[in-house]
Amino acid sequence: MSDQVTTTKVILLLIIKFIWKKKLKYVLLGIGGGIFVFVALLAIWYRKCLKFGKARNVSLDHSESELGKHGVYFGVPLFSYKELEESTNSFDHTRELGGGGFGTVYYGKLKDGREVAVKRLNERSFKRVEQFMNEAQILTCLRHDNLVSLYGCTSCHSQELLLVYEYVSNGTVADHLYGQRANSGPLSWDTRLKIAVETATALSYLHASDIIHRDVKTNNLLLDINFNVKVADFGLSRLFPNDVTHVSTAPQGTPGYLDPEYHNCYQLTNRSDVYSFGVVLIELISSLRAVDMDRHNNEINLSNYAMNRIQRCEFAELVDPQLGFESDFKVRRMTTSVAELAFQCLQHYKDFRPSMDEVLEVLKRIQNFDYEAVPIEETGKKDLVQITNLLPPSPTEDYGAKLLSNHQLNRQSPTSVMNIVSSSTISESTSK
Repeated sequence: MSDQVTTTKVILLLIIKFIWKKKLKYVLLGIGGGIFVFVALLAIWYRKCLKFGKARNVSLDHSESELGKHGVYFGVPLFSYKELEESTNSFDHTRELGGGGFGTVYYGKLKDGREVAVKRLNERSFKRVEQFMNEAQILTCLRHDNLVSLYGCTSCHSQELLLVYEYVSNGTVADHLYGQRANSGPLSWDTRLKIAVETATALSYLHASDIIHRDVKTNNLLLDINFNVKVADFGLSRLFPNDVTHVSTAPQGTPGYLDPEYHNCYQLTNRSDVYSFGVVLIELISSLRAVDMDRHNNEINLSNYAMNRIQRCEFAELVDPQLGFESDFKVRRMTTSVAELAFQCLQHYKDFRPSMDEVLEVLKRIQNFDYEAVPIEETGKKDLVQITNLLPPSPTEDYGAKLLSNHQLNRQSPTSVMNIVSSSTISESTSK
């Protein structure tokens, strides 16, 4: 009996030993397989990272300081965080040039002597990184005298996301109209019209490059010492494919400047920039803010305030009195014409607005028109329509017909410069 028990124990031990060996084998195989899969996935991820870096000319195995010296991102030189921190005196608050929802801009001076404006993003969220990359990519592709130049940026792997621009020393248009620089004296009308023309030139160039700025406002129009315009802040800009009519996207922009149709329908077009530019034109002739809570409820937005005044031909209430609207016939005629143009830009429906090319053409005609040759005494008593009819025609002749034939509600200005047309220009426009 004992021999049988002993034999049974031996058999059981052999079976347990066999099973244990088998299980251990499978366990070891499982662990080995897991390690192999992990290493393989790690290798694939690393190769993709290398390809991603090469696509943007950014080597991931360089130190940040080396990137600051030799690296480029979308063709833009990369700076090290340390270099930019030193150039701004550790982002000293006394060097702040301005700021907004996306970040603060600081004055800096590089070791090579260049004066720069360093934009420091407020946070490192996915949205901010996307805007950072968007601005760097867009500005790399653009070269224009009236667009701010991007000198470089930090790497996406840097301690902070920083964009480095040329320093534009004379503040923003908003500063000079009603900000801290307004106390030094109002901008002359000729300077304001020059600002309008140069801004329209820059926006026309952007649209020709299939880019919508999406945040056109006087705070984003920088001025150099000669009051030349530099359009800035492309964080919200969008590439607009030339084979589509609109881009569907959630409305983004600044209150007071935002295209109402884009806000309601989520359809972004280049006419959205035209609407924003219309608000800028009104700011230039009125020196009023785009949004002012002290105005009547229906006129908190400058666009509504201006549309009401223009419809009633109350230009004297709209134009900054410091420009000499009552005393200077030339100023009165030009500011009235610009107000009429702004009225067309501010139409609620995008199809009623002119293109930036058309706006630019009208502004140049207003700027270059020989007002001294107008055979009307400077009494201000002549019919406004008679004076308006002496202005050069609009470049689009079918525009007025479109306004009249369209059955949608459209508030028209009584003497709009965009509706003054001639048969000679009709043929010219049709041929194009």
